[in-house]
Amino acid sequence: MEAILEAKNIRKYFKTPKGMLHAVDDVSFSIPKGKTLGVVGESGCGKSTLGLLLLHLESLTGGQIFFEGRDITNPGKRRLKELRCSMQMIFQDPFSSLNPRMSVSEIISEPFRIYKICRSPAEMEKKVDQLMDLVGLAPRLRQAYPHELDGGRRQRVGIARALAMAPKFIVCDEPVSALDVSIQAQILNLMQDLQKEMGLTYIFITHDLSVVRHISDEICVMYLGKIVEQARAQELFRNPLHPYTQALLSAIPRPKVPPATERIILKGELASPIEPKPGCRFAPRCIHAQDRCFQENPERREIGQGRFACCHCI
Repeated sequence: MEAILEAKNIRKYFKTPKGMLHAVDDVSFSIPKGKTLGVVGESGCGKSTLGLLLLHLESLTGGQIFFEGRDITNPGKRRLKELRCSMQMIFQDPFSSLNPRMSVSEIISEPFRIYKICRSPAEMEKKVDQLMDLVGLAPRLRQAYPHELDGGRRQRVGIARALAMAPKFIVCDEPVSALDVSIQAQILNLMQDLQKEMGLTYIFITHDLSVVRHISDEICVMYLGKIVEQARAQELFRNPLHPYTQALLSAIPRPKVPPATERIILKGELASPIEPKPGCRFAPRCIHAQDRCFQENPERREIGQGRFACCHCI
């Protein structure tokens, strides 16, 4: 299947007083058109930074990004403005991502004003009404401000704004983590309906394994800036290969678990992403670690068809 976006060995390092922090380190993947790639991992693993890199909201330290077969690693200002129409982002916090001094109508119509695509105020109002209806916002909320809305409605405003320019690819940076469970389900169902209706492609960044299983076609597991395992969603949950993936899945709360699943408790110190030492970054916490794991970086290799992992012990 044709890939709409492809990342090749992308890296992002931040300079700190103690050395270079490897936030994203040699990450590669591709996303087929109309599919959802889930990215999971604990806080600080580089998930959000990865999303920002793909949209050029952060500059790359190295690597290449391709969109629809074209290299967009170093786009000029004009090309980047064009890309903004095709690539958008839904942010984690539906309150801080909205301008508190703008009404719902003004927030949603802002892309139209920037790109000057509406010939009249009436045409702009019509487009705003269509987007509000598309994401399930009542017309009476047109002149409401973000502080007057609940979390679910705020996130719907953010989704409407992201859809304004009819993008093909959207980075969803933990879009439901700040919402109540019942509202989470509504937003996830809305996003899936929009994907089917508009042919959208998502990267869905989250730390919630239940959410990523529900919405993703394929899942990447990140640990300290690296993708340690990549597989189709069903296969990853059925048979996790990497020790870190196994530990993550064992932590999912299960009211009834036939047969019983033993919880894997991760012990040991978290390795520093600043000037990382040679070897597997998960080795200090891995129960299967061997001497080789502390000396050699595990290469990304294909374990089965469409199944990748970085581990010496698999």
